Amino acid sequence: MKIKRLMKWGTLALLLILFAWFQFAYWSSTNDCGRSIPAGAERMQAIKYCEYGAPDDVLKLEEVAKPVPNDNQVLVRVRAVSLRFYDGGMVEGGIGRLVFGLRKPKNTTPGSDFAGTVEAVGRNVTEFKPHDEVFGVRAGALAEYICVRADRAVVSKPANVTFEQAAAIPTALVALQGLRDTGQLKAGQKVLINGASGGVGTFTVQIAKAFGAEVTGVCSTKNLDLVRSIGADHVIDYRRDDFARDGRRYDVVFDLVGNRSLRDCRRALTPTGTLVLSGGGVSNGGSLVGPVGLILRGQALSRFVGHRLVVPTAQPGKENLAVLRELAESGRITPVIDRTYPLSAAAEAISHVEAGHTRGKVVITV
Repeated sequence: MKIKRLMKWGTLALLLILFAWFQFAYWSSTNDCGRSIPAGAERMQAIKYCEYGAPDDVLKLEEVAKPVPNDNQVLVRVRAVSLRFYDGGMVEGGIGRLVFGLRKPKNTTPGSDFAGTVEAVGRNVTEFKPHDEVFGVRAGALAEYICVRADRAVVSKPANVTFEQAAAIPTALVALQGLRDTGQLKAGQKVLINGASGGVGTFTVQIAKAFGAEVTGVCSTKNLDLVRSIGADHVIDYRRDDFARDGRRYDVVFDLVGNRSLRDCRRALTPTGTLVLSGGGVSNGGSLVGPVGLILRGQALSRFVGHRLVVPTAQPGKENLAVLRELAESGRITPVIDRTYPLSAAAEAISHVEAGHTRGKVVITV
C-alpha cells in the first residue's frame, strides 16, 4: 500500500512540476519584436515574424538595425539563402515550439544556409578579409547582413559555383554525415536513396557516387532524368515500382521522405545493411509527424534488430563545410537549384518548399 501511495503522489508531483514548467516556459517565451531601432544605427531589410502562423500571414519584410560584428565575427553581406524543409515548420510552430519558443518564436528571422561577401571583420579575425566570398550556416540568414563567428560555420566559397549554388551546399551536411559517418559505406556497395530528387536527395546521390557506391535513386516519373543526370546508376519510379518488394537488396537505404514503414525499408536491406533515417523531407501533405515518428520508432527498434539504424544530425562545423567545399571545387557535387525567389517573396518560397515536391533546392536571393 505504501508503494502505491508513493507512486500516486510521485506521479502527481511530477505532473505538477511539468505543468509549472510549461506555464513558466510559455509566458516567459518572448522575442525582440516591437523594439525600436537605436538612434544613429544603420538600417537593413530582413524577413521577420513575431508570431507563429502561416507564412503568408506572419512573414514580413521589415527595416531593422544592421548588425555590428564583435571582435571574433565577420559581417557578411548576404547574397543568397537556401531553404531547409523545416523552415516552414519553424514559422508555423507546431511541435517546433518546444525548441523555438512555446508562445512566440525566439529567433524572429528564418533561414540559416547562406552565401555572401565579407563586408567587415572583427579585430581578432585573421582568416577572412573584406570582399572575400563565403558560405556557411547561421540562424537568421534571411536578411541583407548577418554576423557570423569566424571560427565556426563559415568557409570560403568555391570559385566555380554561384552564390545561389553555394547557399545550397550546407544542405549536403545531412548526406555527408549519413553516408560517411556511418562507417559503413565502401566503394562498390549498393545504396538506395528514397527521395533522390529533393534538396538533400540530389546531394546524397552525388556524394554516394563520389564515395564509389552503386546508386539507385527513388523519385517520381518527372524526375527520373534529373536523378540520372547527377550520377544515379539506376532509378525507380515510385509510382510504378516498389523498392521494398522488387527483391533487390542494398547495403545502405537512405530514407529522406519518411513515407514508408520501417518494415518496408528494412526489407530492402541486406542482412547486415544500414538504414539511414533523415527526416529530411515531409510526408502526409507536408506534416513532419510522419518522418519524426519514423525516426523515433527507428531509434527504439535499433536495439533489437540486426540491421544498423542511423539518424544523422548535421554538424555545421568548419571541417565538414570544408569537405563539401572540396567536393564542389572538384566538380563531384553540383548543387541543383529548383527555383529562386527575391527576398520580398520569402513567404511564397517557404510555401513552395512545404508542398514537398521541389527538384533540388529553393533559394532566396538578397
